[in-house]
Amino acid sequence: MLNTRRLFSSLRSVRIVEVGPRDGLQNEPTGNILTVETKVKFIKRLVEAGLNTIEIGSFVSPKWVPQMANTAQVMAALSDAKLSSSPIRFPALVPNLKGLELALQSPGKPLLNEVSVFTAASESFTKKNINMSVEESLGKIDQVIKEAQKHHIQVRGYVSTIVGCPYEGSVDPAKVLQVSQELLRLGCYEISLGDTIGVGHPGSISALLDLLTKHIEPSKLAVHFHDTFGQSLANIMVALNHDIRVIDAAAAGLGGCPYAPGASGNVATEDVLYMLHGLGYETGVDFELTCKAGDFVTKQLGRPNRSKAGTAWLAKQQQQSECK
Repeated sequence: MLNTRRLFSSLRSVRIVEVGPRDGLQNEPTGNILTVETKVKFIKRLVEAGLNTIEIGSFVSPKWVPQMANTAQVMAALSDAKLSSSPIRFPALVPNLKGLELALQSPGKPLLNEVSVFTAASESFTKKNINMSVEESLGKIDQVIKEAQKHHIQVRGYVSTIVGCPYEGSVDPAKVLQVSQELLRLGCYEISLGDTIGVGHPGSISALLDLLTKHIEPSKLAVHFHDTFGQSLANIMVALNHDIRVIDAAAAGLGGCPYAPGASGNVATEDVLYMLHGLGYETGVDFELTCKAGDFVTKQLGRPNRSKAGTAWLAKQQQQSECK
């Protein structure tokens, strides 16, 4: 395999994939579902902040994920809006071929240039989550990728439970490698490695990435950390040291996992930006505008903002305003 470590070690640019409108909102209580108008306002604020890859929702059964029932309408509204002169990607999650078909039938289809698919490194989690084995899920993903390619739509792959499973405990890194390699072989352009229940720490993440980057170019990998044990930023540092330059995050630390008891939200975009900018990395994203987007969505949801950097900045702004 081509050794890209020296090539990527000099890069000081990181791409943030904002997953708040999908992974962040999908686990909100059914009585707290945001309207299409509110979701679009949230996404527009993220665009204004400079985020150029924003996962806007998922085409799944509203019976199982009612919070995502209005994804088609959100995509249509965004398709009609003139948001930016720069190219913006608005991927949507599709669980199977039916989900892709729904996306292709949406009035917002012109916006659809990327979809996400998902599986896991844990058999038990996959069976609990989507009622099939890992091998069966890969078969479904193969169908989605083949159909997506016909429509010139790129496909991003998620691998959940990369270090720990709520049902099996520790996950073998070799299984993560196997699933990731298979997704790449099927045609995914990038693999997002998800610590679904947030049990990873720098030791376990380092061991995993040591193995994966021996066989997969870091440019094809992204990381997706949940902050259950408060290790996300430390784990991102490990990923950066392995030359991975794509990080999933959610404004205000939105998120959770219904199949992973105790799992908290995604690492907050504001916290990631504060750390990356402090380290001298370029993201193209405005920290202050992202803080405002996180503040907006948490107020709409009526719940606390989980971003430490975001709440600190907002408190400072409030203090300065009161002193005037």
